[in-house]
Amino acid sequence: MTAPTVDPVVHMRDVTIDFPGVKALDGVEFRLLPGEIHALMGENGAGKSTLIKALTGVYDIDAGSITVDGVAQRFTTPRQAQDAGISTVYQEVNLCPNLTVAENILLGREPRRFGRIDSRAMNRRAAELLAELDLTIDPRSTLGSHPIAVQQLVAIARAMAVSARVLILDEPTSSLDGDEVAELFRVMRRLRDAGTAILFVSHFLDQVYAVSDRMTVLRNGRRVGEYQTATLDRLTLISAMLGHELAVLDEIAESAGSPVSDDVVLSARELGREPALHPVDLDIHRGEVVGLAGLLGSGRTELARLLFGADRATSGTVTIDGTAAALRSPRAAIAHRFAFSSEDRKGEGIIGELTIRDNLILALQARRGFARPLSRAAKDKLVDRYMEALDIRPRNASLPVKNLSGGNQQKVLLARWLITEPQLFILDEPTRGIDVGAKAQIQKLIADLAADGMGVVFISAELDEVARISDRIAVLREGRCIAQVGNDCSVAELTSLIAGHGAS
Repeated sequence: MTAPTVDPVVHMRDVTIDFPGVKALDGVEFRLLPGEIHALMGENGAGKSTLIKALTGVYDIDAGSITVDGVAQRFTTPRQAQDAGISTVYQEVNLCPNLTVAENILLGREPRRFGRIDSRAMNRRAAELLAELDLTIDPRSTLGSHPIAVQQLVAIARAMAVSARVLILDEPTSSLDGDEVAELFRVMRRLRDAGTAILFVSHFLDQVYAVSDRMTVLRNGRRVGEYQTATLDRLTLISAMLGHELAVLDEIAESAGSPVSDDVVLSARELGREPALHPVDLDIHRGEVVGLAGLLGSGRTELARLLFGADRATSGTVTIDGTAAALRSPRAAIAHRFAFSSEDRKGEGIIGELTIRDNLILALQARRGFARPLSRAAKDKLVDRYMEALDIRPRNASLPVKNLSGGNQQKVLLARWLITEPQLFILDEPTRGIDVGAKAQIQKLIADLAADGMGVVFISAELDEVARISDRIAVLREGRCIAQVGNDCSVAELTSLIAGHGAS
């Protein structure tokens, strides 16, 4: 697009941040103009959160530069970013619900008289800030007495109290209903028209198109492009986010498309968890890879968690090996020889302080019960076998797993579950944030597992990866399964379905 004529209030140039085993940001440029609402788009792992943390002083950058109002900055703490006029309102409101609205707005900056907090002046100033946002709530009321939507607007008023020139809103609408979203957008437009630059992060495409002026798309830590929202159609946006022109991975000896067994491992009927996931019908056969395709928030992870009993379904039935079953907990799923690799590798997967050996053996020991510990010889035999099979490096089982690269940590998680010899393996974003070589190895492993008769559920934000590996693909959009297609469905056709241009 044509470069804006106005000078940006924030300009990030060639920003790079390296984490062990992965470049979280790779030479990214980002411009935020005064008086605009700018959407930051991309799937999980694209680099959105890392860019925000670089801009707000949570992460120091390894290379590149950041200027605010034309002044070079090197933020090493969030307070430095706040002092430069950058404020952030997160999805989870980071305020004190037990304090009053006024106390939250002016916390740490309370007006004082004779050395004491001047409550009258504080309430008066808070009322002025609320009035600027057309909010009529009592500044003396307790914050926790208000709904989340109002609390978020109070957080915005707090940002305005420090004369923020840049306001970052990170998934602010995820817990709001339609009327609350409309109220938030009204406040956002009011601030924009007053000259505030707003960086808006949301996975709801309708909302992005409703409120944003421009957008920047990230993918795999790189900037794909900067666009005027009004001139970018949804199909092109989704293609930019999902990356259909990615470099081809190393050739994989896959079996996708070959005949699949008639033997059904799991059959789900009307399985759902309202309101996040509406009822879904799904069969998974032995030796079949079933891909789940859709954007962030479409219901992919919600369905995976239901199949593993990590969340309780609000509707539907499940049949396993032809017998009705109740998946009320992960323990019940494990008893049926199910395995689940979460998308949150660090939060719900590896235990960083434990060794590679202890992480590998964890699921098998849990299934056996801790009253029946494995012998050291049995552990070593299993650990050696699976470290060799999955090429986990370095080949030192006594190392803390936190010292491994992201790709090797992911291999440890896969090996942990493979040791239990599952009949169904549910994989949520197993290749996110890892290098190309490890990604190809994991894709090859998934194909081999299916060829050996294991049922696999596979989730990835990269549609070419889903299409390459899967025998059948369930397409989800806004919490509904809107189509189930064969592996002959092209990436372009998948993109069209996800964008809402059709359903079978």
